[in-house]
Amino acid sequence: MKKIGVLTSGGDAPGMNAAIRAIVRAGIYNNIEVMGVSRGYEGLINGEIKHMDVSSVADIIHKGGTILKTARSEQFKTEEGRKKAINVLEVFGIEGLVIIGGDGSFRGAEKLSEAGVKTIGIPGTIDNDLPYSEFTIGFDTAVNTVLDAITKIRDTSTSHEKATIIEVMGRHCGDIALYSGLAGGAESVLVPEEEFDINDVCKKLVQGKSRGKLHNIIMLAEGTSDAYELQKEIFERVGIEARVTVLGFIQRGGNPSSFDRILASKMGAYAIDALINGKSSRALGIKNNKIFDMDIAEALTMEKQFDSDTYQLTNILSI
Repeated sequence: MKKIGVLTSGGDAPGMNAAIRAIVRAGIYNNIEVMGVSRGYEGLINGEIKHMDVSSVADIIHKGGTILKTARSEQFKTEEGRKKAINVLEVFGIEGLVIIGGDGSFRGAEKLSEAGVKTIGIPGTIDNDLPYSEFTIGFDTAVNTVLDAITKIRDTSTSHEKATIIEVMGRHCGDIALYSGLAGGAESVLVPEEEFDINDVCKKLVQGKSRGKLHNIIMLAEGTSDAYELQKEIFERVGIEARVTVLGFIQRGGNPSSFDRILASKMGAYAIDALINGKSSRALGIKNNKIFDMDIAEALTMEKQFDSDTYQLTNILSI
């Protein structure tokens, strides 16, 4: 293999740049030319491709976002759009493609592989919602970002003796709320994987207030309930005013943690080895601190196993 491409697709995640850096440098180390595709699959269709060298990825390992930019592509979802993308790869002489992104990005990689393009998928998403891997690039950083916000919010909540509902990302996967809630000492953690009883939430608020507790943190994954409806219902039931803080896209940004930089670096180098060894349509993951690869189609059909033990621990420790 003489020339490969790399692109980032879907939502950005801290650590994507570290993965790009590893792919480029491991490629050059193995005498492979690396081409950077800008703006994901849309950029691939439009031929937004440039040569990358050692200097292209200098001083980016610590930066959030992605230097290759990212975009969603409705055009790529069509057969005609994918044919255009494949033609562009042929024009540029690109023999293999590394895709960094989430499940939608992986489905695109699977389609390209079916058409004969060698593809490797690296999991880059803050939601940690790819079930085959214990962790995805960006998740650890997002949790630490939320944890920092919880610490700051607790200061002002204590000063005003208020309860606060903190809404974080996680429409279908509540891992950010779960892990940041546990680390941040939240009294209630509400996630889409588990039904919650509003009476339990209110009971903790009342009990905390009765024993002189100055603050109360409710972590809410966005796919669980509407934060403002929850705020309204709490007030109607027990007369306690809860502030709402929606963290939004702040969770996507920031310098990646050491864990995400190391994970991204290992996966980037592994992707090069996989392509050199003729592998295709493979999804990279981590389990028991070891990087592995498996068939993308199989990875996409696996069901996410919710960490019920950690969820139960949040309930035990929030009494």
